[in-house]
Amino acid sequence: MSPRVTRRTALEGIAAALSLPAFDHSYFVTQLRPEAPLEEFRYDQVSILGTRQIQQRENVLNILTGLNEDSLLYPFRAMSDTVGRPVPGTSLPGWYQWYPNYDFHHDVGGLAPGHSFGQWVSALSRFYAQSKFDDATGNTQLAEQARRLNQLMAECIGPGYFVKTVFPAYSYDKLVCGLKDAHCLADDKTAFAILDQITDYAAPSLPGRAVKRETAWKLGAGPEWMWDESYTIPENLYLVSALGAGPRYRGIAEQYLENSTYFEPLSRNVNVLSDRHAYSYINALSSAMQAYFVGKSAMHLEAARNGFAMLQQQSFATGGWGSNELLKKPGYDELASSLTSSHNSFETPCGSYAHMKLTRYLLRATRDGKYGDSMERVMLNTILGALPLQSDGHAFYHQDYNYIGKRIYSSTIWPCCAGTLPQVVADYGINTYFREPGAVWVNLYQPSKVRWMEGDNPITLEQTGEFLADGTVRLHIASSSPATFALRLRIPAWAGNKNMLLINNHPATIAAEKSFTTIERTWRNGDIVELRLPISLNLEAIPSNGGPEHPNTVALLYGPLVLLALRESSELGSLSLSRDALLAAERTGRMEWTVKSNSGPRRMVPFVEVGDRPYSTYVTAI
Repeated sequence: MSPRVTRRTALEGIAAALSLPAFDHSYFVTQLRPEAPLEEFRYDQVSILGTRQIQQRENVLNILTGLNEDSLLYPFRAMSDTVGRPVPGTSLPGWYQWYPNYDFHHDVGGLAPGHSFGQWVSALSRFYAQSKFDDATGNTQLAEQARRLNQLMAECIGPGYFVKTVFPAYSYDKLVCGLKDAHCLADDKTAFAILDQITDYAAPSLPGRAVKRETAWKLGAGPEWMWDESYTIPENLYLVSALGAGPRYRGIAEQYLENSTYFEPLSRNVNVLSDRHAYSYINALSSAMQAYFVGKSAMHLEAARNGFAMLQQQSFATGGWGSNELLKKPGYDELASSLTSSHNSFETPCGSYAHMKLTRYLLRATRDGKYGDSMERVMLNTILGALPLQSDGHAFYHQDYNYIGKRIYSSTIWPCCAGTLPQVVADYGINTYFREPGAVWVNLYQPSKVRWMEGDNPITLEQTGEFLADGTVRLHIASSSPATFALRLRIPAWAGNKNMLLINNHPATIAAEKSFTTIERTWRNGDIVELRLPISLNLEAIPSNGGPEHPNTVALLYGPLVLLALRESSELGSLSLSRDALLAAERTGRMEWTVKSNSGPRRMVPFVEVGDRPYSTYVTAI
């Protein structure tokens, strides 16, 4: 079927009412899709049982439920139109705090007051929904806290908040996300009324269009006003519009798509990533995906697919990207040079949240397992090793791929990564499984349970074992009566073609399409599927991104897991190790390998095991 232009008459009226530029119809082209996107499971349908994942969930929940509510509300009260009204309590410090005379030249705190409020409401709502897996009522205190925070915020926020913050679009986007999740997951019946309220307050302080970062848009404002991220707000606005918040939000979403300078050239495979802020512009690709899911725009799907492919060309072996928080220009030597010039290699909680969200969307749209492979690598090598969030606001921010790296807390207090960490941890479950009528897709291999109804038959699928320990994934079926459906299992690219599949100890054929193999049969209670994935050691050179190649600057991987070389504090510069010795590393512990070298044995561990010891992600192979 030939493409057709979608009419936007109603949305033009909304644009006029908001004093926004007219819509460019050419960006909204609808095509018939061969397959509907895969569906996400609900948060309450998946339970993640991995030890590290549970520890992270308990950590962020303890912090979020212990925050003082007056401190959370302080910036909204102090910055809103409440002249002369006393503000109770004290603000959270650091980025979250409101400084009336904030000056970026010397103020470390006060950068983005109230910035993570909506993200924390979002996380509380998601964790509440997850808590219903074992008990239908769930942990009602989490839902009550999310609803109460929204109500208190609505009572004190005013237009002045958006007038005074240098991040009006960023802050609005986070509040929209929190209200969306509270509406969907925490039964907040007032959430969309509050959304209308804050949108009325925010609209006059927004630029009216997507403004490229580092571009002046506010007359007479200082350079700090150029750091806002208006181009990221369409994603959540599309989602609330699809949930029934009203056509107003789809109109605003489409108005804030950065089409002419970002999505349109990306859709033509023109690389316009270079020197853009890394996290926010990769996060913006999720807005392109919602323009596809909700707006039916094929152009935006192509933009997201091509943009992600370009990102992989400049991603480190861990899956992380954006050293010094910038995307790199093809043809230069920036990735290799960053190993000596920078310790700010990957903005871990924020970057992993953007990455795993985008790969989830792309996998749903394309059914291609390569996005699951990428999600797996980022989860195992970045976010699972993040240091715990601290009650005083210390948060893990940058991962360090320097030749002499270390895992440390950020010097800033309550930075942006304190907002995204709870969200990405809450999403481990919905990233693990997907479904469509008659089929369940297994994407990530980690201890977990998922349950659903197959017709009138309740089904539970439990995943046990740690595949990195013995290369084996076990799936246990529990069903009250026989049920016919398909299981689609991701066959990782790193596993090669010597995989083995057994059903109740009987070998079965693996025939993978786009890296997923399908088992379709009538399942009975107690059936067991065993997937054996051979895991080997491999060397991966640092990407050239079209520039000079460095075949001897390598990371050692065990399947998808990057192994870091532990160092002594006195050691300087890069490490040189024999290529043959690296590939012959001996496993000397559950998550430890040893490489022989002329200077003695060198211990290698994954990021989650590195502790506070110096390490090298890349070594020189000789």
